[in-house]
Amino acid sequence: QVQLVESGGGLVQPGGSLRLSCAATGSIFSINVMGWYRQAPGKERELVAGLMNGGSTNYADSVKGRFTISRDNAKNMVYLQMNSLKPEDTAVYYCTANIRGATNGVSWIRNYWGQGTQVTVSS
Repeated sequence: QVQLVESGGGLVQPGGSLRLSCAATGSIFSINVMGWYRQAPGKERELVAGLMNGGSTNYADSVKGRFTISRDNAKNMVYLQMNSLKPEDTAVYYCTANIRGATNGVSWIRNYWGQGTQVTVSS
């Protein structure tokens, strides 16, 4: 059973920083892509940042230069460092991972999502 568990959300003033963490646990052979999405009230879920196993990254235009995604492959963890936060960054942030595993000798690849962590930017 694979699970993604996020932590690090909270309330922060505009201009402040937060660091989100996400741990993937369970029967994992490898992780291809890890990333972060967010969903604000009344809006669709959107990609914030993604990080391939080889190290390439992509960011939403709205967060470029302010957010940094990183991962620790040995620990199956991904992080999102968020600086210069703005009220429009307020949302529930979700971790996602494309994971390869095997069950009874049969390999599989599935996308998993965390439960989400609330980030609120407000004075």
